[in-house]
Amino acid sequence: MDVDEDGLEGPAAATGNRDLLCAPSASTADAPQLQRATAAFVCRDERFRLEKRTYDSQYAPIYFCRLEIMTPMLLERVAQGWPGVPVSKILDLPEGQEVAVVGTIYKEMKLKPSILDEYNKERGLENLTGRAKLAAPDDTLVLEDASARMALRGDGCPPGPLVTGVVAAVRGAAAPGGDFDVKAVLFAHLAPQPERPRAPPGPAKYVALLSGLGIGEGGDPARLALAVEYLGGFLGGATEQAMSAQVVRTVVAGGLLASSQALEAPPPQGGAAKLRQPALSLGPLKEADMVVAQLAAAMPVDVMAGAADPANQALPQQALHACLLPNAAAYPTLHRVTNPHEFEVDGVAFLGTSGQNVADVLRYSEGDDAAEALTRVLEWGHLVPTAPDTLAAYPFAADDPFVLRACPHVLFAGNQPEFATRMVTGREGQRVRLVCVPRFCDSGTLVLVNLATMAVHPITFDASLEA
Repeated sequence: MDVDEDGLEGPAAATGNRDLLCAPSASTADAPQLQRATAAFVCRDERFRLEKRTYDSQYAPIYFCRLEIMTPMLLERVAQGWPGVPVSKILDLPEGQEVAVVGTIYKEMKLKPSILDEYNKERGLENLTGRAKLAAPDDTLVLEDASARMALRGDGCPPGPLVTGVVAAVRGAAAPGGDFDVKAVLFAHLAPQPERPRAPPGPAKYVALLSGLGIGEGGDPARLALAVEYLGGFLGGATEQAMSAQVVRTVVAGGLLASSQALEAPPPQGGAAKLRQPALSLGPLKEADMVVAQLAAAMPVDVMAGAADPANQALPQQALHACLLPNAAAYPTLHRVTNPHEFEVDGVAFLGTSGQNVADVLRYSEGDDAAEALTRVLEWGHLVPTAPDTLAAYPFAADDPFVLRACPHVLFAGNQPEFATRMVTGREGQRVRLVCVPRFCDSGTLVLVNLATMAVHPITFDASLEA
């Protein structure tokens, strides 16, 4: 699997550094009215929708399903990468003979919070849950299959980059003490990818990725207003407006609200203040509704739920209720979608989350590079490997919808600290554009994805007087 860090598209006419508030020139005043480009759209969220919710199941079945689904993928990788090496179950390990074993990795971590730590005075929950990183140099790995579990040791499978829930194939031999000496490890890598259609003639079309609006706690509303006006085609000169007219869809990848506290009203003081409390608490939601409504008035918009948005917290998060966005819901162009969200635009396959999966991988593994974490997710063949261990997930009993059975053309994660992108190439010619979409309230940046070339184009808005 090859990784290309390049892929930025920077046409001089739309770098995001021009003054979009300037008055139109005389040459553009009489320019013909532009028409918004259109594109075919197919929503693929069926596997993430929960039609009936039952919570009487344990979490063991989802791990069994994950292992059952991914074992054939790993066996194929073993046959290709380690020809002639026999495959064994853990219970049937021959002592001293080199074999390959397929199983689910469990990471033993001394810093991992446990409910029992509440009763440990030296290591209370308050000392652990606030940590940004929980990985430690002395973490160890355990491999489990349907028959048993065994401890892994050796340099062939370092614990640092891994997290609990990854299905892998390890090659090595059983040691006399019962541990398994690992010489090498294989992951599912990139799944088969549908062919990307050839771009039609004419100007390139774009999909806009926007995340982390952060409405409700400070921020810069003027910067967000600039972004909405730009996408609507109301800012800049003829060149900028022509480019914004080629944006065929906007995806809001979670983070409409700054936090769940944004919906909490201040304590009432009595009298008229008590009567105003509901209006105060709904203020951020009404503002978010108006922002989404302005976008939906200009083009199709997909809105995903995020960690702080008023939706279920367990993945897959279901679509926001229509009553939360009454003005935007009046437009047929608004699509309230799940998180994760899978869709196609003109045959280009997109798959993305609001960022919880990347944040959790980074918390329980070494490193702080979001693009690298997203690359590992793709390599592991599972969109949310840490669920349901450290990331809440629905207790699926007969399937694991987060397994990457097909490889998208664009894989994105919202609410990231900064913008990053890379192109990943698989051994069978798959090409996947990875995009880390930054929190807009912090960066003022949205990302345009070129459907013809898979190049990405970040645009940063700054409404400060010093800009």
